[in-house]
Amino acid sequence: MRAEPLVGGLCFGEGPRWHRNRLWLSDMHAHRVLTVTEGGQVENVVEVPNQPSGLGFPPDGTVLVVSMTDRSLMRFDGRALSRVADLSGLASWYCNDMVVDRTGRAYIGNFGFDLHARAQPKPAELIAVEPNGAARIVARELQFPNGTVITPDGKTLIVGESFGRRLTAFDVDASGDLSNRRVWAEMPRGEVPDGICYDTALGVWVASPLSNECLRVEQGGRVTHRIPLERGAFACMLGGSDRRNLYILTATSSEPEVCRKERSGRVEVARAPYPAAGLP
Repeated sequence: MRAEPLVGGLCFGEGPRWHRNRLWLSDMHAHRVLTVTEGGQVENVVEVPNQPSGLGFPPDGTVLVVSMTDRSLMRFDGRALSRVADLSGLASWYCNDMVVDRTGRAYIGNFGFDLHARAQPKPAELIAVEPNGAARIVARELQFPNGTVITPDGKTLIVGESFGRRLTAFDVDASGDLSNRRVWAEMPRGEVPDGICYDTALGVWVASPLSNECLRVEQGGRVTHRIPLERGAFACMLGGSDRRNLYILTATSSEPEVCRKERSGRVEVARAPYPAAGLP
């Protein structure tokens, strides 16, 4: 399998989601959310002053956006941004990726520490935000919780722990609380899981920035496919008309100033063996 460039010139792409026949993503260090068609046409959606990251689509038709540096969850109604929840009292550091369930409940991770200042790594929290804005911590002691998926039955949440080099699963109850924490898969060669997505054959695609690849992992850790890349892979999403286009967000660096200067970010695309399943 190989990936081909679809869009270039981004600062740093994150949080890809397939919605309304478009790939939605955050160009984080350009402070904007945008969409990309299957043919590569780009359209700006909204500017997010404090850096957008995770995206999600609740049943009310709006767009939820993680605002990183002020640690907030925002809503875009097509006209303006408004704050859903202030997470600064719950999140240890900048907020990052997010998955939104079918009720509109959002699960949001955070760095846990000042990554770009080379601070000592610290564990972080996973935060649940209800549609009414009520927020609570649902998991603690995660090693840089990053990409997150929910299985099609809504009963299992899988999160990539980047600094733990593993995928961790939880049971999800009717209230959205998490329990029965367990290792879903260790990264077989110590790859660092960043963004992830789920397919109909129960595999997880993992963007691995340090090994410059996107790999498909099954529960237990068996790798079935690897897509080598020329640069770091930071997120991935299955989409397209048949949901078998694997969109991979790549860049040569994740350092904010380098990203803004070089604009090396790309959307690359490969054909996957199985279509998307679950959420996002």
